[in-house]
Amino acid sequence: MKRALITGITGQDGSHLAEHLLSLGYEVHGVIRRASTFNTNRLDHIYQDPHEEEVRLRLHYGDLTDGSQIARLIRTVEPDEIYNLAAQSHVAVSFQQPEYTGNVDALGVVRLLEAIREARIDTRLYQAGTSEMFGDSPPPQNEKTPFRPRSPYAASKVYAHWMVANYREAYGLFAVNGILFNHEGERRGETFVTRKITRAVAHIAAGKQDKLFLGNLDAARDWGYARDYVKAMHRMLQMDEPDDYVIGTGEAHTVREFCERAFSIVGLDWEAFVEVDPSYFRPTEVEYLQADTTKAREVLGWKPETTFEALVELMVVSDLAEVGLSLEEARKQAPARYPESTL
Repeated sequence: MKRALITGITGQDGSHLAEHLLSLGYEVHGVIRRASTFNTNRLDHIYQDPHEEEVRLRLHYGDLTDGSQIARLIRTVEPDEIYNLAAQSHVAVSFQQPEYTGNVDALGVVRLLEAIREARIDTRLYQAGTSEMFGDSPPPQNEKTPFRPRSPYAASKVYAHWMVANYREAYGLFAVNGILFNHEGERRGETFVTRKITRAVAHIAAGKQDKLFLGNLDAARDWGYARDYVKAMHRMLQMDEPDDYVIGTGEAHTVREFCERAFSIVGLDWEAFVEVDPSYFRPTEVEYLQADTTKAREVLGWKPETTFEALVELMVVSDLAEVGLSLEEARKQAPARYPESTL
């Protein structure tokens, strides 16, 4: 039985990855931050009481800002694979908390790499990179595209990327960087733009909200489904040699297009509800990110399974369920509630 350690297991990617690894027969250990409230809701459906026999999912308190605890945990668990998904991952927040973002996203990875090196165990590391590292480099972006980060978040991830490459070359660690383009889903955090949109659609359809305020509607992103992407993470650590891979769909859509698609699912015209709030614009914008996934397709044998249209719909349907509406009910109620704003 293989043993995996996942930092950031309570997040969107961590929960999907834990599911995937458990389905493959892994023993999964997850690192969670201590909080005074429960923060494991994304894991509730796979959580196992540690007092039961043959438990294959175990959670441990820890944080990437605490190097000694991370080192102890690695020595104790002795994982075959480590997936570092923990991060301060909100781009806008990184402008407000640049020091904290760097401490977790950049130096946190160094603490992890040092812990692996000093533990002298045979383990493989996956580091979660991001398409934001490419910044304003012309699309489509691939593994050879220069990094031009335009946020503290992206700059921290670039540092982490090169430290992983350095430790791989200097110490022979099996360490890889997955440069994942935007990946979303029903478990996406509510402050991220895609989930903000689909959640607003559900609340507007239910009569609980009237307006949605957004920033740059022209920003284009390569959006895929997180459940598909965690399979690529796992596949990278099964290769004979460590390497870095760009993961995406190869398609780009604007925030405007995402809005149009999301509102149309319930029969509404998005322009009647969306307003631009300049306060949501970032000090430096990233306008266009689109993946060139040639290497992932040819070397990893990976490709996305979920289309953009299907992704948006599954997110809307999930958020409608949160407000007690089925898709059929929303398609009846929304146009009736806003007859002047129907398609």
